[in-house]
Amino acid sequence: MKKILIVDDIDVLCEMTAFMLEGQYQTFCALSAKEAMEIYRKEKPDMVLSDFRMPGMTGYELQIELQNEFHTKIPFMFMTADKSEEVESKGFDNGAMDFIHKPFTPEVLRRRVANILQTVGAIEDLKKTSTTDALTGLFNKGTSEEELTKICKKSVGSLMMIDLDSFKLVNDIHGHAMGDKILIAFADILRATMRSTDLIGRMGGDEFVAFCHGVLDENSVASKTQFINEKITEAAKKLMGEDMNIPLGASIGCVLVPKAGTDFKELYKKADKALYIVKQNGKHGYNIFSEDSLEDSVETVVTLAQVEMILAERNKEPGAYILPFESFRNIYRFLKRTRAGYAKTICIVLFSLKKITDGEKFPLRAAGEKFMECLHKTLRRGDIITQNGSNQFLVLLTNTDGHHDVTRAVSRVVENWGNLPESKGFYFAHEWAVLDA
Repeated sequence: MKKILIVDDIDVLCEMTAFMLEGQYQTFCALSAKEAMEIYRKEKPDMVLSDFRMPGMTGYELQIELQNEFHTKIPFMFMTADKSEEVESKGFDNGAMDFIHKPFTPEVLRRRVANILQTVGAIEDLKKTSTTDALTGLFNKGTSEEELTKICKKSVGSLMMIDLDSFKLVNDIHGHAMGDKILIAFADILRATMRSTDLIGRMGGDEFVAFCHGVLDENSVASKTQFINEKITEAAKKLMGEDMNIPLGASIGCVLVPKAGTDFKELYKKADKALYIVKQNGKHGYNIFSEDSLEDSVETVVTLAQVEMILAERNKEPGAYILPFESFRNIYRFLKRTRAGYAKTICIVLFSLKKITDGEKFPLRAAGEKFMECLHKTLRRGDIITQNGSNQFLVLLTNTDGHHDVTRAVSRVVENWGNLPESKGFYFAHEWAVLDA
């Protein structure tokens, strides 16, 4: 229920006005401007309905005082028995949204109040649309930069650049609709990590920014990083299944304010340098910027076991290894280069998904996602798969005896694909070759 603050130095008029609005709004009565200031600080009403002429401080002066204190335009409607155009002009010049002349009827009062609140709501909706990211509801890039420029000049805390690691794999393997769900989930995790007084924004794609007021110790940054990484893995498994093996996580570059400066652009560059160090050291972690820890002077102190943990898969589920096309190409080139050293045959298989008839209920992209899932579950952990476009899929069978093993693998794919409803609208063709040196 919307809150209305009614200000009138005549007690009976204040109560009568509140009675007219009873049932539709929550009302608060103040008999002076001073009392109105106290109520406003406590209740933060949606609009103020004030008598224009009052002893001590007028309604006009009350409006100025409130707007100066709260640094925002407050919806005001003045009540007055004065018919002077000069009175109305003075009020409107200061930002009053309406005047109502005493005496007034309940119907007229309620209509005027409803019009003001509707106008305020429309303005707030426009502001929200222009300042927030449509997908996540966080501040957009422009608003984030504008607000952080002001915050960094006067506040103490941590400016964080936050990257969602390996997000491209979600789009490549599961499509952009799933990618949007992951971004929304990640934004919710950031909200849960930060406080309501902190600022969080999306800078674009999988890049986010946050300012945490008062956070200057490494333990706080470390715990936030750990929480974010744990929760995004949980969310991804809920959305994509427990067998999800995409190494999603968060890398955070942090800079302390005002220790490292107060200019947002310079601070952002320093946070980016800190983030680069995280990216170069296995991702899914944090780094706090300092002048003596730049990339060209950092000594990485890790053991071989720690390096192996960074390189290894986070989850060892069964099924073929899914890679983006560029990574698949690098492995293909490496195997071509070293082929002569392998005792077993390596084969490359191209699967092409084709539509049987027009008008099928499954679009090609959805069928492609299911076919990729079918390949992943059908083939072995030592096999490698990637998707090339919407309907083509490449497979490296890394430990085979040639024709027999290829035929057996394709037969398993035929059987498992035939059990899926998408196979009623799509079939696949394949061709294969031995990987020669």
